[in-house]
Amino acid sequence: MCLAVPMQITHIDGFDARCSARGVERNVSLFLLQGEPVNIGDYVLIHVGYAIQTLSAEQAQSTWELFDQILDEEPLLNA
Repeated sequence: MCLAVPMQITHIDGFDARCSARGVERNVSLFLLQGEPVNIGDYVLIHVGYAIQTLSAEQAQSTWELFDQILDEEPLLNA
């Protein structure tokens, strides 16, 4: 199973970006989004250190709500 996590871009330097979500920050590559307009404040899906897709703030929030729901319903994952 593959998992991509929505994060918000806080800094861009060429193809490198700093992204954050829920208090966690990561350096990610924007290389796979060449040709797409990507700006500070945008939301992107992160998979193994690469931004693979842009998404709206609403889509990012909805994804986090689904993750929360899964964790709330699966007590073994919270242990």
